[in-house]
Amino acid sequence: MRPSVTRWKTLLRTTVLSLLAVVAAAGVGGGPALAADGSVAWTVRTASNSYGEARSSYSYNVNPGGTVEDAMVVANRGPAPLTLAVYAADGFTTDAGQLDLLTRDKKSVAVGAWVKPSAGSVVIQPGRTAQVPFTVTVPANATPGDHVGGILTTLTQADQAEGINVDRRLGIRITLRVGGELKPNLAVENLHVTYDGPANPLAKGDATVSYTIHNTGNAALSGKQSVSVSGPFGILRARAADIAAPPQLLPGESWDVTVPVRDVTPAVRLAATATVTPLLTDASGSTTALKAVEVTAYGWALPWMFLLVLVLLIAAVVGAYQYRRRARTRRKAGEDARVRDAVAQALGGREPKTS
Repeated sequence: MRPSVTRWKTLLRTTVLSLLAVVAAAGVGGGPALAADGSVAWTVRTASNSYGEARSSYSYNVNPGGTVEDAMVVANRGPAPLTLAVYAADGFTTDAGQLDLLTRDKKSVAVGAWVKPSAGSVVIQPGRTAQVPFTVTVPANATPGDHVGGILTTLTQADQAEGINVDRRLGIRITLRVGGELKPNLAVENLHVTYDGPANPLAKGDATVSYTIHNTGNAALSGKQSVSVSGPFGILRARAADIAAPPQLLPGESWDVTVPVRDVTPAVRLAATATVTPLLTDASGSTTALKAVEVTAYGWALPWMFLLVLVLLIAAVVGAYQYRRRARTRRKAGEDARVRDAVAQALGGREPKTS
């Protein structure tokens, strides 16, 4: 029985996404990226021209309205002719912190829309290579700053067993900085701190600090992070161990961070401080540290066992006070009764007159 249309689309999308890790290899490796499966194998690499030789990826600085012409080289390493689709797509950062590219069914609005291959497909004979020219045309109203995407080759094969088509993709990253005012900025948002302490009120516990790093500027940024937790007025400060840098976030992207802080004193009122120093990388690969962003949030670190003992002690003091107060009231009532009896006896059994 053939799968339903909905199930077919789901299977196709799942299969495609599972193969996208291959794309990143072309952007970070020093040589050509390789896709191989049985008798089908091909590589992609940047063409050697005025932009450089043996580039691991494409990187351009272009003003709005400008154009760039470049090329990708595709090699067939298999024994049979190979027909590959060629297209461009916008990039994004995955939950694993890796650069990925949109699938063909997703609309690109930046690099994926500005990059046009000379042809939508290429046929390569066994053991041969083909050069695929492409043009980057930046719109006159393009937003200044960093835009990331890639140019891809795709092989679609039918999986007879599953009744679906499988897309295998291999491509090269394109980093494009559009001319204009560069406004790099990272924000630290939704900062929270929680505390988990042992039963011993004199022992230290652990705090968990969580926050979101949000790229609110127009440049791709990474950053250095540090986190500390202190008591009132900055006393009893505990610092987190080294924190891994977030991935390079594209403009508008966010990254959630959770940091454990050990040996935190339960100082009742805790102050958690997260400091992120944005790191800006230019086209040459050099990195510049920008002004650090520091945010502080507060939380409670209550030594529950100590509080329980304190509550019991207060309850005992209050109970003793109430007991003594009732005892004094009873004694006073007894003394008043004895006085009345004595007065009555002295008057010969007559009740004393009251005015």
